[in-house]
Amino acid sequence: MGYNKSMQYEIGKKIKELRKEAGYTQKQLAKMLNKSETGFASWEQGLSEPSVNDLRLLCKILNVSADDLLGITEEY
Repeated sequence: MGYNKSMQYEIGKKIKELRKEAGYTQKQLAKMLNKSETGFASWEQGLSEPSVNDLRLLCKILNVSADDLLGITEEY
């Protein structure tokens, strides 16, 4: 299965879900990541995606593994 737009959207949905579970607003998390609120919102909307460095920091802040954040499961 190749990478497609729906995968990008799924990553955004997961970021939003985990952010809400952690109790952060978009504005708070964007500030922690040194990103604009608009830029962060674009991740959640599936319009763009975080860099590898941003993913690392998101995992640290949200206390999740990269697999959890990216929705990677053992089932392929």
